[in-house]
Parts: sequence; C-alpha cells; structure tokens
Amino acid sequence: MPSKQLSQTAKVGRGGTVTIPAKLRKKFGITEGSTVIAEERDDGILIRPADTPPVEIYTPERIAQFILSNAVNSEDYARAREEVRAMGLDPNAIIHEKPA
Repeated sequence: MPSKQLSQTAKVGRGGTVTIPAKLRKKFGITEGSTVIAEERDDGILIRPADTPPVEIYTPERIAQFILSNAVNSEDYARAREEVRAMGLDPNAIIHEKPA
C-alpha cells in the first residue's frame, strides 16, 4: 500500500526564498543548514534533500598515516619517514603499515 504523500503550499519570499513546510522538513530530515537540490522538471521544480557524504577533516597524524602507509618500497618508506619528521611528528608514534 503506497504511503500518503503530503502536499502543502508555500510562499516565495524576498530573493526567491521558499520556506518548506515543517511537516515536510521533518519527514525528509531537512534541518537548518541542510543542502537541498532544486531540480527542473517539465511541470515545475522539485526540491529534495541532497545526499552529502560526511567530510573527514584530516589531522596531521592522519595525513602522516597516509604518507607512511602508502610507501611502496624501503627507499620510498625512508622518504616518507623524513616527510613525517618534517611535519614535526614521530613516525614511530604513527600507526601505519610498512611496505613488504
């Protein structure tokens, strides 16, 4: 059995702003600061939540982990260790995988 779809009116404000009715915001998890997509359709405009994956902010330690773990041989690994030291970090204190 299909779910009942909500349909509500909204007014267009200054600068083209549209307030999405509270019931619809709640149903679709749209909160202040959410990103939405305004999509052109033949019969109008569809506004829907945008799928935005969370962004990871890399700490210097996480960057060092990438640098060390991506070394492909012992020479590359030695350069990676120097690069991490230049970042002011101890390569021995960073959890990482060494090249085979």
